[in-house]
Amino acid sequence: MNHEIRVRVRFCETDMAGHINNTSYFIYLEEARGKFFQEVIPEELNSSGQFILASTKCDFVSQAYFGQELIVSSWVSHIGNSSFYFTHSIEAANTGERIADSEAVVVHFNYEAQKSETIPQHLRDALESHLVQNS
Repeated sequence: MNHEIRVRVRFCETDMAGHINNTSYFIYLEEARGKFFQEVIPEELNSSGQFILASTKCDFVSQAYFGQELIVSSWVSHIGNSSFYFTHSIEAANTGERIADSEAVVVHFNYEAQKSETIPQHLRDALESHLVQNS
């Protein structure tokens, strides 16, 4: 199941070419992941401080500009023992045009021990509710 947020491109997120600066997409993706955790993981299972971002990439497909509204769709595409993959797509809200595709690897992490840990079953269950394979 996809989780969606909407973002409006601010002027400060654009560059001299007039389109969204490549670094701004990572801010949108971070916001999408944060809202996913807030809205999908029940408060009593709050995941704050339990995960760390291990890797992220973004493929830029089309340009987007100041004032545009974008839809950032996120879903879990793979769950491993101690990590899972977020897959994201960014589209223009008014046309549905694909703007960017992204993937992030998130690790269940023990900050005190400074090492990865197996994802507990209660968190795995919440993540599996948004698992979409072969997307």
